[in-house]
Amino acid sequence: MANDVTESQESPSAQKSSRTRFVLLAGVAVAIIAGGAWLLHYETRGKYLQDTNDAYIQADAVTVSPRISGYVDAVLVGDNQNVKAGQPLVRIDPRDYDAQAQQYQAQIDVAKANAENVRAGISEQEAGIAQARAQLASAEEDARYAEREAARYAPLAASGAETKQQLASLRNQAAKARAAADAQRAALLSAERRIGSLKAQIRQAEAQGEAAKAQLAAAHVNVGATVLKASVDGRIGDRTVRAGQFVQAGTRLMSVVPLNKLYVTANFKETQIGLMYAGQPATIEVDALDGTKIAGHVESISPGTGAQFSLLPPQNATGNFTKIVQRVPVRIAIDAGPEARRVLVPGLSVTVTVDTISAKGTQHSIASEEKALRDKRP
Repeated sequence: MANDVTESQESPSAQKSSRTRFVLLAGVAVAIIAGGAWLLHYETRGKYLQDTNDAYIQADAVTVSPRISGYVDAVLVGDNQNVKAGQPLVRIDPRDYDAQAQQYQAQIDVAKANAENVRAGISEQEAGIAQARAQLASAEEDARYAEREAARYAPLAASGAETKQQLASLRNQAAKARAAADAQRAALLSAERRIGSLKAQIRQAEAQGEAAKAQLAAAHVNVGATVLKASVDGRIGDRTVRAGQFVQAGTRLMSVVPLNKLYVTANFKETQIGLMYAGQPATIEVDALDGTKIAGHVESISPGTGAQFSLLPPQNATGNFTKIVQRVPVRIAIDAGPEARRVLVPGLSVTVTVDTISAKGTQHSIASEEKALRDKRP
């Protein structure tokens, strides 16, 4: 009977030990199966999913700055207001620039009047040339007549029929007539050359008019620049301008953020971009949307690491060297719907995962290609 009691006491303990071994074996089996499933998933899919939380939403915001200086006449938009491309944002007092435009217009009118005045002088000079030609013709005729008279009296004076004094007087008159004709010819030549000088004055007046036209065009540009307009659709941000404020050319007044053209800059480690290329699908988790996943795709990869484009890029050839994993900016296009875009703004933190499985086998192809090139070397 004592043996029966002992067996009854040992039976529950043995059963408990057996259950424990079963649970442990089941746990080990489950762990092995889970580990195998994880390994299988990692080898077939997981290792091709590259993710980073060093990523932020960005937009190519447009800085609104005047190209002229002046007092702000009116600010036509408010903070965080949505605007359309071409919509007026700020108006600068245009009176000074209107006055400049009127001044250049007056210079154009003066140049035109000078040109017309010279043209009238040319017409007058042409009439003087016609008169000089007539006077030259008359003087030439007088000179020829005087020379014929002197020639006619020469034989008579030689024969004694006429006195030598008379012949000398005729020759003197012929010389004077020839000199008068030469003077008229010189006067005609001077009058004709005066036409060329007057035409040069016309070209000078026209050039002054063209210069004034160019200045007027620049003045009109300045007048147009007194109204600053939005160059893109977007939302007003960081508005610092106020009515009555004096602004210098190039002063930053506000920004227009194109919220319809948002993108993500994800800074992946250099060890993650080996299989990454434009067009691969991406998943974007936005912190502001409680981890909601948004579709996207790789748009482009930076031609250099972030350090290369910093203000002071590293010079690793000097001093001690410690290898640091570099990061490469990758631009991710956002393929979100209008409801999600309503919340997205530049600067928000996101987590980006890029599916690089489409590049599976690329590294093997690169290794094979490089091995073939090495084998070709002598």
